Amino acid sequence: MAAGYLTTHILDTARGLPADGITIALYSVSGNSHKKIAEAVTNADGRTDTPILPVGKMKAGQYELIFFCGPYLDAHDLNDDAVKFLDQIPIRFGITDEEAHYHVPLLLSPFGYSTYRGS
Repeated sequence: MAAGYLTTHILDTARGLPADGITIALYSVSGNSHKKIAEAVTNADGRTDTPILPVGKMKAGQYELIFFCGPYLDAHDLNDDAVKFLDQIPIRFGITDEEAHYHVPLLLSPFGYSTYRGS
């Protein structure tokens, strides 16, 4: 059984704080097909309480995390318009090593974001 797992967290770079209460969905991707395999909400530390893909569930392939940031940005008065610049942020990435820890964080502001493979 694979010992790898997937984690994520969100940091609000505009406020300089972890971003809590954001729903995150994880999909496995094959061509144009998406299959939802997990969903979680960030805690006060901007992390999910458990890995979004726990040990034993890691499989090589393409994945997509969708961060539902619109409600969070609204709640903190970080969206000025009725039409949000950022609402849902998809990040597609590949997993090749089923034994590894993959960490895909999101650095969020109202008008931009960045990500990287963390540790």
